[in-house]
Amino acid sequence: MKKILVTGSLGQIGSELVLKLRREYGKGSVIASDIRRPSNHFVESGPFEIVDVMDGTRVVEVVKKYEVDSIIHLAALLSALAETKPLQAWNLNMGGLINVLEAARELELKVFVPSSISAFGPGTPKWRTPQITIQRPSTMYGINKVAGELLCDYYFHKYGLDTRGVRFPGLISYGAPPGGGTTDYAVEIYSEAIRKKSYTCFVSQETCLDMMYMPDALNAVVHLMEADPGTLTCRNSYNITAMSVTPEDIANEIKRHIPSFVIDYKIDPVRQSIADSWPSSLDDSAARQDWGFNAEFDLVEMTKDMLEKVKKKRS
Repeated sequence: MKKILVTGSLGQIGSELVLKLRREYGKGSVIASDIRRPSNHFVESGPFEIVDVMDGTRVVEVVKKYEVDSIIHLAALLSALAETKPLQAWNLNMGGLINVLEAARELELKVFVPSSISAFGPGTPKWRTPQITIQRPSTMYGINKVAGELLCDYYFHKYGLDTRGVRFPGLISYGAPPGGGTTDYAVEIYSEAIRKKSYTCFVSQETCLDMMYMPDALNAVVHLMEADPGTLTCRNSYNITAMSVTPEDIANEIKRHIPSFVIDYKIDPVRQSIADSWPSSLDDSAARQDWGFNAEFDLVEMTKDMLEKVKKKRS
């Protein structure tokens, strides 16, 4: 990658990925974009453009303006929010993706498109979910992700487009606030532990989901995009994983640092039903074999770092 356009750059992943890419590739080589203006600090770190991915002409215009060779497409409506606005989610998530793929096809770009554990469903094996398995999600977001995976595979085989992607687990970070995802509790619990030493969780204490600390997720994006295309056997999305944890697991680890921390539960039926349809752990052997994926953070190391970073951010 030499010139990179990041769509949806103000979201949970994008806001941290853009800064990482600018450190590694140079601030002038990473063009951040979103539908709203960011803070001055974000703008000052490198180029920024207002881009609505529903406007395919605008996507092409920005790509040409900066002579982009790679697009990291993050603009999307997330799982819990998508269930409240399913038509809007379909239009944005699928329409935006088509526009990005078409721009990449026309201009011969490399494209990263994230999928997630939402691409699986109640009929999918919950433990060590295989790379290739049944994918019958029960949510609009999950349907979008499956369709997106198939589209990327289609564009690779039909047009030779260099499409790449990963199935993200729930992502935990101290950067941007949660954006309407089902695993938002795993972010909120740390900030609330620092703020008031208690947290009310919206999924049950035994809900076990695949999770990953944001630094590992960002490294995965970069490593996959820099991988030799000849080694890649999956052009839809690779399973990646770091840890399988319940809210109670996270709370108990927090208590090692904040003994007075308490957690209780008030179940949100919508988000609980979504979580129940997702895998508890993924088999990431294909990603390990094809491009050397390896997560560095487990629950212990992540919790220590999260609490330190959240405390510093609040001070």
